[in-house]
Amino acid sequence: MSRFLMGRGIGFVAAIVLLFSITYTYRNIIHVNQTTAALSFLLAILAVSAAWGMVVSVFMSVSAMLLFNYYFLPPTGTFTIADPQNWVALFAFLFTSIMGSQLAARIRKEADDAHSRRREVERLYAFSEMLLSEGNVIRLMNAIPNYIVKCFEAGAAELFLPQKDKFYRSGYGAAQFDEEQMKSAFLRDEGISETQHALHVMPVRLGVKPIGSLGISGARLSRQTLEAISGLVAIAIERARAIEQLSETEAERQGERLKSALLDSIAHDFRTPLTAIKASATDLMESASDRNARQEELLTIINEECDRLNHLVEEAADMAKLEAGEFELNFEPVPVETLIETALGHLSKTLGDRKVELRISPGLPPVRADLGRAKDILGQLIDNAHLYSAKDEPITITAEQTGDNITFSVADRGPGIDPFEQGLIFDKFYRGRDQRYQVRGTGMGLAIARAIANAHGGSISVTSQLGHGSVFSFTLPVALVRSEAR
Repeated sequence: MSRFLMGRGIGFVAAIVLLFSITYTYRNIIHVNQTTAALSFLLAILAVSAAWGMVVSVFMSVSAMLLFNYYFLPPTGTFTIADPQNWVALFAFLFTSIMGSQLAARIRKEADDAHSRRREVERLYAFSEMLLSEGNVIRLMNAIPNYIVKCFEAGAAELFLPQKDKFYRSGYGAAQFDEEQMKSAFLRDEGISETQHALHVMPVRLGVKPIGSLGISGARLSRQTLEAISGLVAIAIERARAIEQLSETEAERQGERLKSALLDSIAHDFRTPLTAIKASATDLMESASDRNARQEELLTIINEECDRLNHLVEEAADMAKLEAGEFELNFEPVPVETLIETALGHLSKTLGDRKVELRISPGLPPVRADLGRAKDILGQLIDNAHLYSAKDEPITITAEQTGDNITFSVADRGPGIDPFEQGLIFDKFYRGRDQRYQVRGTGMGLAIARAIANAHGGSISVTSQLGHGSVFSFTLPVALVRSEAR
């Protein structure tokens, strides 16, 4: 209010200065006729009305009429008008000046309104961009009041959502919002505006259904802008909820797909050994003759299949531990030859008479590894090569130094891997399309190998060509062996 009164005061002072300047100039410096004086007064009135509005321009119009009558209409020096035509000229001047002032003030007001609407549209656009940049519901709720304060230069903003019975606040004046007032705006679906304090409380509607309420203070906003803000907030909340729900649905769908794949794989791989165990045990119980020889053969089958079941269970347990980060690695310098011999010894029964070629570069330094876990990586790659290549084809194991790492490679001469699948075979439960029902497995072995290699600070990869076999490689860092003090 003080700023408004100060602006009006400046306008009155400017009007008085202009009137007396024109009068003094035309009376004492430049002698002009009545028409020039009237037009000069009109121009000054239009300028003042455009700058300070209608009240100042009316005051200036009446004052200009009196000055024009006193100083420029004969007889000058008095307010008496001798010629009746001058009465017409005088009132025409007054009418023209007031009408011109009104038109100028109206144009000025419309220009100010247009500028204000443009500013509000720009702010609404910036506000909508901020809302669209946030997809998480919780972060969006906390950010909306901040966005309102920032975009609309408000003193404070507050959002109430009845679903959680929670208020989200921002700004220094947030405490002045009455919580009961905010709840009432939602329940009654009616807005409350206190223009004197620039305080607005309105329901947030999605269509015709209120989903919360919004309070803004310290900003003079039009009703249309307030409704637009409310609508944008409602749309943003619903959009964030939809995105979150879609993400949860997609995660559930992926989880169900993985569960189905795991159950299918387990059912397929567990059924075979269980059937063999059941048949062997049944035959043992029913067999009456030649029991000893058959017992030995059947018990051997039972033992092997039980080992296979145990291996499958161990893989599932290892994967769970790796994902939960509950496993520990005991790093120590491990010679390359020791690692390869340990892996081959662990698989001696599985490999049987399979030919294995070793190509180890001479003078390799030891690797920094957990022998038991690193052996699992190499053993998994050797086992895969054994499963996916013909029995008369050799497996080639190489080891060489590449920078600060030792690269181990296992090459087979199997069917190869399609380029599309090469980026998927290290994912959990994934198995090759052409081999998933021909070769036993759960699709967890390579995923476990990759997790162990990453935990060692290394990596694992594959190079393959259809019809020519595959080469699986993994790296382990070189151990830093400290020289003993002499």
